[in-house]
Amino acid sequence: MRYIGMPLARREDRDLVTGQARRVADLDLAGTLELAFTRSPVPHALIRGVDVATALEEEGVAGAWSAADLPYLAARDLPGGDDRTPWPLLATGRVRFPGEALAVVAAGTRAQAEDGAEAVRLILGPLPFTLTPGTDGDNLVVERTFGEPADDVFASAPVVVEAAYREQLLLPTSLEPRAVLVDPGRDGRLTVYASHQAQHRLRDSLAAALGLGRDRIRVIVPATGGAFGAKSQTYPEYVVAALLAVHLRRPVRWCEDRAEAMLAGPRGRGQTQRVRLAADEDGVFLAYELLIDAGIGAYPHTGAFVPMMTGAMSTGAYRTPRVHTQVRCVLTNTAPTTSYRGAGRPEAAYALERTVDRLARRLGMDPAELRRRNFIRPDQYPYLTPTGRTYDSGDYAAALDKALAAVGYDEVRAEQARRREEGGPPIGVGIATYVERSGGPPDSDEFGSVEACPDGTFIARVGSTSAGQGHFTAFAQVVASVLDVDVDRVRVVEGDTGEVPYGFATFGSRSMQVGGAALWRAAESLVATARRRCAELLGVEEEEVSYAAGRLVVGGDTCAELLEPDHRTDGPSGDDFTAGVAAGPLPGLPIGELVARTGPLRADEIVAPPQAFPYGAHVAVVEVDPDLGTVHVRQLVAVDDYGVVVNPMIVSGQTHGSIAQGLGQALYEQAVIGQNGLPYATTLLDYLLPTAADMPPVTLLETTTPNPNTPLGAKGAGEAGCIGIPPAIVNAVCDALNIDHIDMPLTPAAVWSALPTTSSPR
Repeated sequence: MRYIGMPLARREDRDLVTGQARRVADLDLAGTLELAFTRSPVPHALIRGVDVATALEEEGVAGAWSAADLPYLAARDLPGGDDRTPWPLLATGRVRFPGEALAVVAAGTRAQAEDGAEAVRLILGPLPFTLTPGTDGDNLVVERTFGEPADDVFASAPVVVEAAYREQLLLPTSLEPRAVLVDPGRDGRLTVYASHQAQHRLRDSLAAALGLGRDRIRVIVPATGGAFGAKSQTYPEYVVAALLAVHLRRPVRWCEDRAEAMLAGPRGRGQTQRVRLAADEDGVFLAYELLIDAGIGAYPHTGAFVPMMTGAMSTGAYRTPRVHTQVRCVLTNTAPTTSYRGAGRPEAAYALERTVDRLARRLGMDPAELRRRNFIRPDQYPYLTPTGRTYDSGDYAAALDKALAAVGYDEVRAEQARRREEGGPPIGVGIATYVERSGGPPDSDEFGSVEACPDGTFIARVGSTSAGQGHFTAFAQVVASVLDVDVDRVRVVEGDTGEVPYGFATFGSRSMQVGGAALWRAAESLVATARRRCAELLGVEEEEVSYAAGRLVVGGDTCAELLEPDHRTDGPSGDDFTAGVAAGPLPGLPIGELVARTGPLRADEIVAPPQAFPYGAHVAVVEVDPDLGTVHVRQLVAVDDYGVVVNPMIVSGQTHGSIAQGLGQALYEQAVIGQNGLPYATTLLDYLLPTAADMPPVTLLETTTPNPNTPLGAKGAGEAGCIGIPPAIVNAVCDALNIDHIDMPLTPAAVWSALPTTSSPR
């Protein structure tokens, strides 16, 4: 395992940072038409007319259509949606959220298409709209419970704390918004280039929507500028682009711009939560209840599944004997929600960790000690939670202790006490522990393949898809470690249904845990096949053939002595082989030489390990300015356990990125909707994102409990900061101000409104 744990520089970065990497918008296909959509300016309305005639008069416009103008558009809905509220490709009858597409315009340039889209005339009859996830009976689409009700425990428990929280809507603001280019080809086969996380899923959805066989669609994912979960779905715009490419027999491209994404793009989070936590006089948890109303937007899509992960992971790191979670998914007149980094787990951790701090305050107990008393112990694994998840391994107290030591917990508490006694800006320390679920849906699988080439190199094919996570480096490290060869001899291929026959997806922190496990198994299978083939070639028993460092060895012989000279081949590996014979026997037969002599050598594997459960402890130290209402994060410490880490540098980068997004949710970000039902933010000047200047000092540490269910031992990484940082920061601010609650984001106005009367600004 020469490369496991090595911080190798990412081989893909040169092309990414120099602009050599090609994204969907960079691809140049002759005759490509650009699409723009005419979108609803209101949240809810009857459609009384969509007139595209004036759009056709605009310069460069090749076509303009509403659903009524193309019957095959009106006859189709988005595949995989809810039959009760199907998502039309173009709105028919009524619009249900601001930005819903009513018409599409094709033109020679994006600017011309936008001019045409603006020229479409809309006649809409406004209707009442709903923005918050309350239920009136008609908009409840999914309801599910986890665990069993515990009203009897709450009725008799010595201590019960109750609270209500809000997980605000967020915008999954990836560097590159959504994009798709469809080339119909002369043979009637579609080639689809998409900025996406799940090329095989997209292929299958397009095949279903177009009524084509999967073999007639090839999906290629070029360089992708971030995704964060929001690009793992099929959207109406993708299907419209594919249908128009077939209709026009020309390549068709849609590249979402930032204003379009902020108006009509998918949202993340969006829950209101009510909680109860019962404990005895010593702080031992007795029962926990979480009631969720999740606003999933105008159409049930992926957003209807995300809150279920909140329910499944509501138990956190604690051995609470009775847990009950009820999830209700509610339609609203907002853009549909989707999976967004963490996808349900941040919401679960926030509700629980905020409530644990409230209980500690009620009991007058140190919040770290309260957590220690209730952690699942290392000797209790595998641990079946009341919500039906089987945790594989962990030592939660060790992670917390390491984080507290790194932050200087006792010193911070002493400084806090001095300031409360002597005066000065209040400081606070906030703790959040979490348990993540990685690997995707239970028992979801992934494809991995390793092929040996005659020149001594290897091709690793995997069904995962990179959106910037460093796959081409880390996957090569896995394969090179199993094969015991130089990592530069391994080339990774992914993101192409024409090259990789099957794939599940990249989301849910599953790439290394599941895709890496598939490649590990494939590399092992390749070695086993090579040993069998070498034995047949040499006429020996398979048990006599061993493998090391890319070569096959028979017993104590050198293999070279067992081959006739006229059987040796030319080419790179053959030259190496015969040169070794001339100078003296080489230690074994190169695997490339075996391929040259016996033909193609490839091993395919599909693996489906169970879900894994990474975990960690995050601690934040903050200082609050009561006059300005500002929160200064003095220090963040994150101790995470991802199992075996293949490339620490890549994982560190992903952890920093997820911390930045967690910081954004805690302090800055919110998809604000006005009383007119329209989003306030139309540019990034209106939607606050943390910048490099806003990042506080961050200390990243790890513990390591290998995943017992995969050969590599890796668990998911990359979403931890979104899960642990928001509750840690809010807990710290509440601790500084000695208050029970404040809603995210912690803007100056929110801080002012939460200040105790004695601390009101002058």
